[in-house]
Amino acid sequence: MGTNSDSLKKETEKGLYLVPTPIGNLQDITLRAINILKNSDYVLCEDTRVSKILLMKYDINSKLISNHKFNEKKNIPKILRLLDKGLTISLITDAGTPCISDPGKLLVRECYKNNIKIIPLPGASSVPLAISMSGFSEKFFFYGFFPEKNKIINNDLSILSKLDTSIVFFVSAKKIYKIIPYLKKFFSGRKILICREMTKRFEEFIRGDIDTIDKIDRNLKGELTLVVSDKDNINTSQILSESDKKLIKSMINKLTVKEIVRFVSQKNDIKKKEIYNYCVKLKNEK
Repeated sequence: MGTNSDSLKKETEKGLYLVPTPIGNLQDITLRAINILKNSDYVLCEDTRVSKILLMKYDINSKLISNHKFNEKKNIPKILRLLDKGLTISLITDAGTPCISDPGKLLVRECYKNNIKIIPLPGASSVPLAISMSGFSEKFFFYGFFPEKNKIINNDLSILSKLDTSIVFFVSAKKIYKIIPYLKKFFSGRKILICREMTKRFEEFIRGDIDTIDKIDRNLKGELTLVVSDKDNINTSQILSESDKKLIKSMINKLTVKEIVRFVSQKNDIKKKEIYNYCVKLKNEK
């Protein structure tokens, strides 16, 4: 077994650290993250004013370098020079895990090109928190923030609507009512979870049907995390008609159960589980 000193040496090796920070509650930071930040020569952050609040709470005195989406590319040569000198640099964002809808991807790519060690730390992220809270499928697709152009939104959501998974979006509260019509157009019948102020004092989770989401009278603020349910949560009929049963009987000896479920569910507004159960019943009757 290694000693504590061996562990400390391992945790403070030279390179670029990707350090998650709390998404709201400042207590949601790991002991390892605090240790790495304290032992960093520099900490790259989006907004120094925001980051100083966290660093002061944990008595972290590392030097800060402003690194946001407007100067990220310009900063890269300077940061690479510091890393080449053998310094330890941590990358953080205002909240959550770096490089996920936040600055960092450009620097990470350049570090790979220059054989600079990258050490990611686990930690806070609104995405898994929202998925675990939703009650929807644990299989999910993360989309991030919506683009500005309507054409791109339409094209992307048209593709995403065909996925049988949960889908996670980020959106500012100011833009949520612009986005609602698109959600109703492409995900009608599904459920949605709206997460706001996660881990903070006024944390709130609003769960409902996408078709009636605009009827929720809420004064939403800040950035929201949206989770659209998988197709199994669509409000479809659970009753097979006689014509449906006749169709399934005609295919039961020609196709697999999986193929029948896919065909009938696409053709009619019926839950896959209902179709599957009827297929199994027919198989057992033989």
